[in-house]
Amino acid sequence: MTDRPGWVPADVDLTHPSVARVYDFYLGGSHNFASDREFAQKVMAVLPSVPMLAQENRSFLRRAVSYLCAAGIDQFLDLGSGIPTVGNVHEVAQQANPHAQIVYVDHDPVAVAHSHSLLADNDRAAAVSGDLCDPGGVLADPVLRTHLDFDRPVAVMMVAVLNFVDDDQHAAACIAEYMGATAPGSYLVISHGSADGRQDMIDMQEIYNRSRSPNPVRLRSREEIIALFGDLTLVEPGVVRMPQWRPDSPDDLPPDVEIYPGFAGVGRRD
Repeated sequence: MTDRPGWVPADVDLTHPSVARVYDFYLGGSHNFASDREFAQKVMAVLPSVPMLAQENRSFLRRAVSYLCAAGIDQFLDLGSGIPTVGNVHEVAQQANPHAQIVYVDHDPVAVAHSHSLLADNDRAAAVSGDLCDPGGVLADPVLRTHLDFDRPVAVMMVAVLNFVDDDQHAAACIAEYMGATAPGSYLVISHGSADGRQDMIDMQEIYNRSRSPNPVRLRSREEIIALFGDLTLVEPGVVRMPQWRPDSPDDLPPDVEIYPGFAGVGRRD
């Protein structure tokens, strides 16, 4: 895009890449700009499989939301949601339960602006501007409070976003504050990139960390990702590689699952 679309806030500098818009490009979306595509191409030069990984992450999100709907969850708080392209939380949840309530939270103004446009006719879904690292501010948002009832179970979604919270203690503290605000029976959903000793993942991390993006990448081991769930009870099969988390059928599990350098899991607050 060379012209600024009408839904993009005037104060957004489109010459700098955005994590949310780069991810939109990986997913084959159209809400990205030249700076985002240039950055994504640099990443794909060292990690050509990144679009496949983004698609697998989106498949995990779908399966997790479907599982939660079947478990009776009808409220979803999606933190660091990015641009809600096809197959995002509200589509999956409201297909299973038309009364499901969803709130998306992101600090990228383009992601929030486009979310407002996309959700304009959906009175059970909303997008708010907020930083997941500011749980107090996010949880106090009046729009969020209008849509979500924290006296009932809520699913807190942190899908492919904790990679961008560098400090382990801060990440754990933020998670604890969000989950501490929820009712028993609530869930936490996490997917997270992992280096696994792979040079291509380390190279990808370096590209993000030396870019002008305000969000450096922190890749964590499986053990570190498990630790993020704290004292929550992990849903079977626990924290596993993304394709291994409750595949739709055994035929959907790729034989080379080890090539997926990331882990995912769902935890329940008892």
